[in-house]
Amino acid sequence: MFAAQKTSPNTFELKDVKPVPDAIQSYALFRDTAMPIVIDNGSYQCRAGWATQLQPSLVFKNLIAKQRKERGKKDGETQVGNDIANIEALRFQLKTQFDRNVVTHFEAQETVFDHIFSRLGIDTDGGVYHPIVLTEAFQNPNYSRNLMSELLFECYGVPGLVYGVDSLFSFWHNNGCGIQNWAIDFSKKTGLVISVGYRATHVIPVVQGVVKYHQARRLAVGGAHMSHFLHRLLQLKYPAHFNAITLSRVEELLHEHTYVANNYDEELSKWMEDDVCEDGEGSESSSYYYSNVHRIQLPFVPVSNPVLSVEQQKERRRELAKRLVEMNARKREERLAEDEERLHQLLAAQDLLEEGDEIEFEAMLKECGLSNESELSKNILQLQARIEKTKQKIASLTTAEESVTDDPKGKFYKDSMDPKDYEEWISSLCKQRREILDRQNQRRQRRQDMARRRTVAAQERMRLISELARKEKTKKRAGGGVNCNISGGDTDTFGMRDEDWDVYKAINREGGDSDSEEEHERLAEIEETLRRHDPEGLRSNDYSARPGGAPSLVDPAERHQLHVGVERIRTPEIVFQPHMLGVEQGGLSEVMECVLKQFSPDVQQELANNIFISGAVAGLPGLLDRVKMELQQIRPFGSNIRISKPFDPSLDAWYGARNFALDPSLANYLITRADYEEYGGDYIKEHPASNPYIPSPILIESPCSTIASPSFRLSHCASINESTILSIDSFVGGEKEGSSPFKVSEFPSMMFDLLQEAVILVDDE
Repeated sequence: MFAAQKTSPNTFELKDVKPVPDAIQSYALFRDTAMPIVIDNGSYQCRAGWATQLQPSLVFKNLIAKQRKERGKKDGETQVGNDIANIEALRFQLKTQFDRNVVTHFEAQETVFDHIFSRLGIDTDGGVYHPIVLTEAFQNPNYSRNLMSELLFECYGVPGLVYGVDSLFSFWHNNGCGIQNWAIDFSKKTGLVISVGYRATHVIPVVQGVVKYHQARRLAVGGAHMSHFLHRLLQLKYPAHFNAITLSRVEELLHEHTYVANNYDEELSKWMEDDVCEDGEGSESSSYYYSNVHRIQLPFVPVSNPVLSVEQQKERRRELAKRLVEMNARKREERLAEDEERLHQLLAAQDLLEEGDEIEFEAMLKECGLSNESELSKNILQLQARIEKTKQKIASLTTAEESVTDDPKGKFYKDSMDPKDYEEWISSLCKQRREILDRQNQRRQRRQDMARRRTVAAQERMRLISELARKEKTKKRAGGGVNCNISGGDTDTFGMRDEDWDVYKAINREGGDSDSEEEHERLAEIEETLRRHDPEGLRSNDYSARPGGAPSLVDPAERHQLHVGVERIRTPEIVFQPHMLGVEQGGLSEVMECVLKQFSPDVQQELANNIFISGAVAGLPGLLDRVKMELQQIRPFGSNIRISKPFDPSLDAWYGARNFALDPSLANYLITRADYEEYGGDYIKEHPASNPYIPSPILIESPCSTIASPSFRLSHCASINESTILSIDSFVGGEKEGSSPFKVSEFPSMMFDLLQEAVILVDDE
């Protein structure tokens, strides 16, 4: 359809993978068993399945969409994850249970759990009778865990619950802790975990099997920030395709076409090289930009003008003529009915006159818009003649068909023309096309010459402008004022002569002329005719008339392409340089340096010798090499650095949680219903992949600014011993006879130092 064109080898089609709704699975194998359910509740994707499965049964985006309620109907259906057929159509109605990487909206979380348990086929009455292994955010707040435990125990009645951190599950899974192997000696494991999540990045040190939570650091940049950054860059670069550049497609581009530069400044300088030359194919293909840019083909619907054959054109005209005849026949019948009704009304008025009813006759004449008897008779005769004529015309049209001209006017066809005349006609069309292309090339060349300083056209333009300015100054000195023309005088007459217009065209960058719409339409019409009657001649005819020998017709697919060039390295770079995004934090290299400096040199070497990168972004090409290069600049010369990543970064956390769920020691870490009722919802049994358990302090209620109860939970404060607690109790309780409880203002400063980790609420009343 289009002329042959030079295409780039780096052109890619968008996958635009449509989600497949999750099917309801069979529950027969797991009914009446205590098989654990493993749920990796990530802020981007949720992965869920049974502990004995090799792969998670459910993998879906952690999103909820609720259709808008229509008037007079019930509430819209709530869709979760893969059930949302078109995410972009419901982008502004999507909800998630996360605020950054912490679960805060538990109504949405309950909807997600309903989706998981129903798709797993669980249909038991009263609850879900399987232990749950659930991931949570690193250093998850007690408040969030409390509500999560309350939801699972109170709403679903689960028998047991285990919390763990996804990156730590992945770390232990890749450090020798396979299925049935969680009981090994963890004291020999030391490493640095870099968790590049969807909302944040964490650097977590593990020393001798113990997670050093106080030395861990958090960077508020993750995969979501990369997606939004690339989304904004591409929409600013291609405003014409603003709506086509959706966030779902940008996420595909992020994981499929971006990479981490080993040396960002050096790589950026290569992309900035402007070696692309339009005159030679070799120079263009040898440039860094041409070799490395990814051309992303957006979907589009080509606008095609189908070429109709002679018979098709005849049939089309017959149908058009038939529709016109039917339309005219309907109008005649409607007009005939109106005339007959009018005639019937006038004849009724004439009957009243013959009967001698003058009053009714005058009223009827006034209703018909007539003034006297003679006008009535005249209208009756006219209507009778018009009705008769219309009936005759309708009768004639029903017996005879209207002739339709079959031969198109002004059209030439090879079969119906003399070969010599046909060749002359084709030659004339080629000549007209060449003339139009020559005019366009001349204007294009003039614009290019005007843009350069040392060309003859640009120098002539500057000479004319300076001459006009010099004449203007001369006239002002002579007292002529500003309203003077070039030839002199006090009035401004510039533009009234043809010579003035020639001056304007000479100094105008467009040369006083530009490609008109009529010219483009005429060129398109000629090329369409040539393509129909002489396609081979069109391909070989005067390609040099266009710049660089380009073909005459532009493939519309090229107009719907995204050239992803420097954006391929700019997007992942924000993890190392957050200031590019406007985040006032140090990059990943600074965070790693801050974490390592908190340990002795020997421990630093052990940590650097086992660096593990987890998270879906860990799959980006070049990330491991960049982290190694950054660490080489931090570490002493000759330090041994070993960096690894999981085979499948997206699912590796679920694999680690699955192995933990199959270990026989799982029962030792399960939070039972009795534990939940005794210790509260924030209670957690610590294990190598969990967060630390720091009990929430008991809030002291003290109306009227007094402390009514001496009960404190100070057992977690390492600096307070039993004797100190007793002394505080006796002091706060006011055990002396006749003494009243102390007010907070009477506390010695020493007591506030001892209670630095306790929370005391005092009402202002």
